[in-house]
Order: sequence, then structure tokens, then C-alpha cells
Amino acid sequence: MSVLVFTETSEGKFKKSAFEVTSYGKKVAEQLGTNVVVLAINSSENEVLYKYGAEKVLNVSNNSLDTFNAKVYANVIKQAVEKENAQVVIIDSNTSGLYLAPIAAANLNAGYASNVIALPSSTSPFIVKRKAFSSKAFNNCEISTAIKVIGLAKNSYGIIENEVTGSIEDFSPSLIESNLTSTSIEHTTGTVTIADADIVVSGGRGLKGPENWGMIEELASILGAATACSKPVSDLGWRPHSEHVGQTGKPVASNLYIAIGISGAIQHLAGINSSKVKVVINTDAEAPFFKAADYGIVGDAFEVVPKLIEKLKEFKANNA
Repeated sequence: MSVLVFTETSEGKFKKSAFEVTSYGKKVAEQLGTNVVVLAINSSENEVLYKYGAEKVLNVSNNSLDTFNAKVYANVIKQAVEKENAQVVIIDSNTSGLYLAPIAAANLNAGYASNVIALPSSTSPFIVKRKAFSSKAFNNCEISTAIKVIGLAKNSYGIIENEVTGSIEDFSPSLIESNLTSTSIEHTTGTVTIADADIVVSGGRGLKGPENWGMIEELASILGAATACSKPVSDLGWRPHSEHVGQTGKPVASNLYIAIGISGAIQHLAGINSSKVKVVINTDAEAPFFKAADYGIVGDAFEVVPKLIEKLKEFKANNA
């Protein structure tokens, strides 16, 4: 019996979410009195997971798995579960995870709870707390199946160091060739993605046009942030749909979310509700976003943002 954790990589490096799900998996394993096994696909740095409690790493090296494919990855997870006799499977509730986890659960005849935000409050019965109704409410979900799949919400548990002496075991699951031709979800390299970013800088129609997006990108670059936008902006073709944040776009659970020229429609607020600190810059003091924000600046973005960029550059220069 064990707890199996699936970790995501990008170009051979673990995404930050991998350390959070490993930290969480280690604690769940302690609650159950068992060990944690981490499944790593095409990673070049498996040993780093020991720092977060990975007692055993199943190392899968296969070039056919370089591109994420939910059906193929779910099959790999199933074989890992069977090999390790895993009772609980933990997957991040990011964009890829929301594709992957339901398929993995179906393959395993397992109960699945998405957007889980805390450790199990009970292991017998097995009960976890999760976000519901676009993060407007919570529910306590009991999973009664023999195998349980948990989708952990980003930034809900945190990255906790719990160093152990671990081991690496090579694992070569069988792959179904017909599945390898399935269409994969969007994958980007070289930039900070919305799903992985700790900081997101987002723009709305208040920027008046795509030609003004340079200051959004400059602010994001200084902060090491991802860029995002509201639905009207992507609908107008100013920015790609992959940057659309909101209930009908991509959800964001960043540590800092900066909204510039975004009024704050309910669908947008639902998509960023899980972000820890929200900052809004808008000329309209009555914009709905101000009610949801932790900090607000009533002002013209074309005046405020350049000054903010200038101050951040000055701060970085003085603290280099």
C-alpha cells in the first residue's frame, strides 16, 4: 500500500506544482501510515524531490511522453498504481490535471475529488475539503472507493520541506500506440504560463488597444510574471485566448494578481478568486473589482503603470 503522486515536468525540469503535490502526498502518507511514491516522467532532476518527502521516485524515460497526452499519461498512472499497490493518487488541479485526473480515476474505478484545499480531515471514512461553485463555497467530500484520486488546488497546501533519504527506480510502462496520436493540449515554452505563475499581470479593455500592451509585458517581465487578459480582450483579438482568465477561460490561483483596466465582471472574478492578493488599477472607483481587491488604485493606467515600472526598476537596481 502506498500514496502515488504524479508530478509535472517541463523540458526536463519539475514545475513548481510538483513540489507542492509531493509535500502534500508525504503528509497524506503519514496520515495513512504508509509511504509516498512519486511518478516522474522525463525528468533530469529526480533527486530534488527528496527534499519534499519523496521516499521513492518512479523514473519514466520515454521520448514518446515528451508531449502531454491525458489518455496516455492516465494509462501510465494506472500501471504505476498497480505496481505500487497505491491507495491514494494525487494530481495537481491545474489545466493538465483537470484533463488527466478524471481519465485516471475512470481507469482505476476510483472516486475523484478536484480542487482539494486541505489534508484529509478523516481517513476512515476518507474525507477531503474542496472548493465548489467557482470557489464561492466549500464542501466536505467523502471518497468511499478502494482507490482515491485527489486533485490538489494550486497554492492551497504550500511547498513544505521534509527531506528524506530516497531512492530512484526506473519504470517502463507499456504504451498503447493508437493513443499516442491523440491531440495534446496547448503547450508553451520560454515564457511564464498562467497556470504556473506566482504573479499574473492582466489587462482589460481599459488599455484601449493591443498596441498598448507593451507596458503590461514590461511590468510582467520586471516581476517575473505571466501576462493575462479579460474575456472581451481575447474576444476582440487583442490577445490570444490562451491568456483569457475567468470562469470561461483559465482559472488563476497566483500569489499576486494585478488587474489593469479590468472592471471585474462576475465571470472574471470567479476565475481569479483563489489568488491570494489582488490589486486593481482602474479609473472607475465604482468598478466591481475594487470590492474584491485587497489593494486598489483609482487612476489612469497610462499614468500609474509607467510610474510603477519606474519604481520597480529603481528598487531592483538598489537591491541587486
